[in-house]
Amino acid sequence: MVGSARTILFAIFSLLVFVPAVPVAYAGELTWHFRSEHQYAVSLEFYSDDHVWPGNDEVYVIRDYEQHDYSLACRSGEKICYGAWVRNNTSSYWGSGYNGAEACDSCCFRCDGGDTPVIVLNR
Repeated sequence: MVGSARTILFAIFSLLVFVPAVPVAYAGELTWHFRSEHQYAVSLEFYSDDHVWPGNDEVYVIRDYEQHDYSLACRSGEKICYGAWVRNNTSSYWGSGYNGAEACDSCCFRCDGGDTPVIVLNR
């Protein structure tokens, strides 16, 4: 009996130690729609409490007056905010701005499988 208890404990311990951590599952999606009417190129990022899109020190860039759509894989119910700014001029911004540093309630949406209205960046 003692041997089988040790075997079971060893099996449980092995599972805890050797099974890699399961990554966060992104079951939801939120599609954002933007159009810039600004004369200069605009940088754009999306922020939640623990994630940034596109991530890896990259940004989306809008260089024209066309509508641009961004579908983000996210956790269902996750609050996501956008921050946009004139390239190379972080003092001219929309939403939560550069690095999500500005307070903004109207620039956030929940990940619910839906779409945002078209957000027009102008000034």
